[in-house]
Amino acid sequence: MNIKESYHWGAWTLTLIACLGIARAQNATPSSQSPADNTRINDRDKSRSEATADRQKETASDRALTQEIRKSIVRDKSLSAYAHNVKIITQDGNVVLKGPVRSVEEKKAVEAKAIAIAGEDRVSSQVQVAPK
Repeated sequence: MNIKESYHWGAWTLTLIACLGIARAQNATPSSQSPADNTRINDRDKSRSEATADRQKETASDRALTQEIRKSIVRDKSLSAYAHNVKIITQDGNVVLKGPVRSVEEKKAVEAKAIAIAGEDRVSSQVQVAPK
């Protein structure tokens, strides 16, 4: 490859990189769409009495219960990615479910899976249906 060809390939590469950057910027969230406001939820979760994922107990039984519920939820391919990612926090055998799902039906399905595994009196749900 001579210098002229090398220059041509270098210029072509820079042009491609610039085009990819422009395309990425154009696919960014439009400024007319307001960002999600999680302030109220974040303030709630600052409370030391609130169950959050970082306060998950590390006992083998709590971890196993969380894993079993998570597997049951993820196995259900009819559920959305939102439902598959619901937070499952287990403390002393008590399960707290948190996060958004796409519909009332998904909320009920996630709660039912947790109840089937942990027991109705052991599951507390803070699952919310996210706006579309």
